[in-house]
Amino acid sequence: MEKKNLNKKEIRWQVFIPGFILILSAAIIGIVNNKALSTISNKIFTWSLDNFGWLYQILTIFVLILTFVILFSKVGKIRLGGADAKPKYSFKTWFAMTLTGGVATGIVTWGVNEPLIYYGNIWGELDKLNIAPFSEEALRFAMGRCFYNWTFAPYAIYALIGVLTAYMYFNKKQQLSVTATLTPLFGEKIKTSKASTVIDVLSMLGIALGLSSGFTVCLVLLTTGLKSGYGIEPTMPLFIGIGVLIVILFCMSSYAGLSKGLAKVGNLNAYFYYGLLIFLFVVGPTLFILRNSTAGMAEWLSNFWKWGLDPIDIGGEPLVRSWTLFDFAVWIAYAPVTGIFLAQISYGRTIREFLTINLLLPAVFGIIWFGVWGNNALFMQMKGELDLVSAIANTNATMALFEFIKSLPLSAILIPINLFVILMSFVTAADATSTSIASMCMKNIPIGSEAPGLMKIIWGCTIACIAIIMAAFGGGEQGVQGVKDLAAAGGFVVLFIFILQVISAIKTFFFDDIIE
Repeated sequence: MEKKNLNKKEIRWQVFIPGFILILSAAIIGIVNNKALSTISNKIFTWSLDNFGWLYQILTIFVLILTFVILFSKVGKIRLGGADAKPKYSFKTWFAMTLTGGVATGIVTWGVNEPLIYYGNIWGELDKLNIAPFSEEALRFAMGRCFYNWTFAPYAIYALIGVLTAYMYFNKKQQLSVTATLTPLFGEKIKTSKASTVIDVLSMLGIALGLSSGFTVCLVLLTTGLKSGYGIEPTMPLFIGIGVLIVILFCMSSYAGLSKGLAKVGNLNAYFYYGLLIFLFVVGPTLFILRNSTAGMAEWLSNFWKWGLDPIDIGGEPLVRSWTLFDFAVWIAYAPVTGIFLAQISYGRTIREFLTINLLLPAVFGIIWFGVWGNNALFMQMKGELDLVSAIANTNATMALFEFIKSLPLSAILIPINLFVILMSFVTAADATSTSIASMCMKNIPIGSEAPGLMKIIWGCTIACIAIIMAAFGGGEQGVQGVKDLAAAGGFVVLFIFILQVISAIKTFFFDDIIE
């Protein structure tokens, strides 16, 4: 894709200035009074998920069903960009970009830690379910719940908004913005109204808060890994140093452009993902991985509707609010702007291909990842080889990953490899996200072009300031609580815009005339 030079006349100042001021204000509040930022985020987190948890759950289930209907309907044959459009990326590269650009540090962080947290009932996740910690039932539940949280339901959120954005951009020749996806509901006038500015600013705010949380998790993971593997204690200079390194790397990748930057980094990172999975499957308890993954799928599918429609009252706050609803709030925070990134790299593909790459394949990958990593760690805990549950309880929610890696064969090699994977996972995600935010700040991004590199760098550096502050001061009980609060707050900011996009997708694909 061609890169644009930054022309002040092409900047959407009415979007850039309010968005930049809001994000910069959050960074300044954090610098002046870091507790205030954490406190405000926590209040929004608790209030939004307690009062709107039912809506998050119903909406997620509905989006999953709707996305599958589109996948298998006649709409799936439509080619994005028209019948003669030719894809720019191979399937392998395309999948690597969507996988690493969307997953980021998420599955790397929680593939080991989250199953152990459920299995050991660390913060009371099993209390309301009457499941005994460390029991065989807890083993099955740990896997099943991770499969629910990290596979088809959340990926449908990305996929639906991405395919809507791609269709509006390539086939209906609309702007590359969140507002443009709502023209089927409100007509062309919405693009020039004040509502357009509000919608795009709020969407940017949501994704910026979400990216800040991802950045913070990356910092926490890396500093935890350095402490576990090399005895290096987390300090403010260390947080700042790693934060600066991440900014430099993703700015270099982003400035290089999608084809030269993210495509190459994403491919490299994907190979590390595949290699680690194969290694752990072979050296780990292979039969246990297969059996407990299968049992976990049974648990997941047999409880699908009960888990999917639980507003907190069935599973309780430690499980539902702090994990499942938090996860869905984060995905919704990312969805409108991530949809822009997914759209940009989908030219020439059919809608069915788009949903396969952005829903089916990453969901299956999530099952494999949690099945291999999670069951390896659960087996060690079950057999008493390591007390990974205590490692989490005594430090933070991310500690078990590196304690687990230290116990593996070739750990001296695996620890730096995993640190590199975590680093590059976030670099690709930050690249994708900053590309989308920057695109929304420009008046018009011609098909085949990207937003200016300088605009991406401005946003990347601003968001990094919040992340470094939250990593250093926003730990809380789980060591990442302030991060979770901030991300969920972003999800609530975007929730009602997301609902309008879902309604717009229904009208676009089932009621309006289709443009092929």
